[in-house]
Amino acid sequence: MADATFEEGAERPVSLAAADADDLQVLSAIVQDAVFPITEMTWDRPRRRFALLLNRFRWEDRAEAEKRARPYERVQSLLVIEDVLAVASQGIDRADTDTVLSLLALTFAPGEDGTGRVELVLAGDGAVRLDVECLNVSLRDVSRPYIAPSGHAPTHGD
Repeated sequence: MADATFEEGAERPVSLAAADADDLQVLSAIVQDAVFPITEMTWDRPRRRFALLLNRFRWEDRAEAEKRARPYERVQSLLVIEDVLAVASQGIDRADTDTVLSLLALTFAPGEDGTGRVELVLAGDGAVRLDVECLNVSLRDVSRPYIAPSGHAPTHGD
């Protein structure tokens, strides 16, 4: 079976931005359960840019896939956080280049004068904390959708 295309679904690739906490909640819902190799997480300190190439589950297509009894899809997306002042992580070993991480949520804790902290909450108690000068996050699909290798929609235990 060939990979799907956006044209088949009369959809366009996702391209969104977040400039406040409400916007970030929308992005968080879209990237929930995205998976990525630890090697696809980079911080360009001089440009103050943190980027993550992830394989996100296409939540926006789930109902249509179920209605048409076709496979669920994932798509590669680029999540970029700008104006990053510092990066810290916990619960992950950056030296283990074979590690695949699962993104559960994006959160924002505001600071003074527009600053704040973006946190990437990972499965297994891992997290990446980004101190930012302002909230400036973008998400853009960069590949065609492909059939989700697991064949299942992600689920979470109660």
